[in-house]
Amino acid sequence: MDCLFCKIAAKEIPAEIAFENERVVAFADINPQAPTHLQIIPREHIASTLEVEPARRELIGELVEVAAELARERGISDEGYRLVFNTGGAAGQSVYHIHLHLLGGRSFGWPPG
Repeated sequence: MDCLFCKIAAKEIPAEIAFENERVVAFADINPQAPTHLQIIPREHIASTLEVEPARRELIGELVEVAAELARERGISDEGYRLVFNTGGAAGQSVYHIHLHLLGGRSFGWPPG
């Protein structure tokens, strides 16, 4: 498979890894939009949220749990942080491997642009 995030998870492409276990990998975004900007991905290739089905609920929940733990570790949990799944090109998804953005360390406006 020619998926950038699958290659990062397999350590075929270097990345600044913030967390990993047998199911999830988190790494620094190469174009950060906030002082803390991590990508949290499943090792399993899932193209987008459109492919989330009941059998994958636990895995998607684990992405959120990892994000919360990383926010605590990085000292942004008390002030607040943003979690984002982009689905499709119009929403800004550029890598078609589901990924949860963890952004923090600055104030965010609403609605997001």
